[in-house]
Amino acid sequence: MPRRRALLQALLPSMATLAPVSPPGVLIGLAALACAPAQALPSRPLRFPRDHGAHPELRTEWWYLTGHLTAGTQQLGFQVTFFRSRVDATRGMASAFAARQLLFAHAAITDVAAGRLWHDQRIARAGFGIAQAAQEDTRIRLQDWTLERQADGTYQARTPAQAFTLDLRFAPTQPLLLQGQEGLSRKGPQPAQASYYYSQPQLQATGRVQMKGRDWPVSGRAWLDHEWSEALLHPDAVGWDWVGMNLDDGSALTAFRLRRADGSTLWAGGSWRGPRGTTQAFEATAVRFLPLRWWVSPASQARYPVEWAVETPAGRFTVHAVVDAQELDSRGSTGAIYWEGLSELRAAGGQAVGQGYLEMTGYAQPLRL
Repeated sequence: MPRRRALLQALLPSMATLAPVSPPGVLIGLAALACAPAQALPSRPLRFPRDHGAHPELRTEWWYLTGHLTAGTQQLGFQVTFFRSRVDATRGMASAFAARQLLFAHAAITDVAAGRLWHDQRIARAGFGIAQAAQEDTRIRLQDWTLERQADGTYQARTPAQAFTLDLRFAPTQPLLLQGQEGLSRKGPQPAQASYYYSQPQLQATGRVQMKGRDWPVSGRAWLDHEWSEALLHPDAVGWDWVGMNLDDGSALTAFRLRRADGSTLWAGGSWRGPRGTTQAFEATAVRFLPLRWWVSPASQARYPVEWAVETPAGRFTVHAVVDAQELDSRGSTGAIYWEGLSELRAAGGQAVGQGYLEMTGYAQPLRL
């Protein structure tokens, strides 16, 4: 292994200087193998607006927006995610052409009536006027895709993709929700497996969507996650299941679990914020995900649980995919195939109480960040 790591450390910088846009699967895999072991993140207060911005000193980071939109009678789900990845093997290089940070982005629309998902992706190295993630606040640009936080706290996202364009504005209606212990969220049994993590549930979404030759004004509710870390996955973890749900009464539910290859839970967590603002963080042993219904992707042959029973200290819920076919193939950027889609939250009695997004990774192949 030492010889392999030395070879990879020598190979990665030379590959990374070839072009502004580099082969993603190769770069991500080689960067992961060349990395040194991660250390535990220190507990610290999150400071804003600074922590809305990028943290290039840590390996992995994402800004993740999802939600439900209406355009007349049309029902849509959407996802806009920007990722940043530090390239360890180039940190000591003086060349301006060394790829020290890579930026990725995914955008997707779920057309509920058509039962179909459209998605697109971008990848580029930071710099050269192509891609940038500012550190002082959320201001990210990747080619012609942008996400920016305004002085009044609203976010503006624009993603002109091949089959659609999202041009959306998100206004906060509630304070930030710090996940875990005041923003430090454990993701595994070892202290190094943790992230700094906050959410902004119950965002008011407005804007326009262009798709299928039409231009719709839209409105709805959205959810933002911002998470950054040095190491998220335990070696035994192959992926995760996650839900972020906006409830109709103003509450917000987060629940997740890290999953072993045999489907058992390695670690779990989440949070609940009630309609009056009281927040509860969930212990790892207090969250259970139980699959109820499965769907097999005709593209990847991966088998996904598209209906779940989720047990938390805040109550027992079921999560139902609004459309089964919401698998995304991002092998052209992050290298993963995963399921990410608009879902309905139901209470124990079966009544719908909210909507949000369900994310499932590691079903088509083990996830490697």
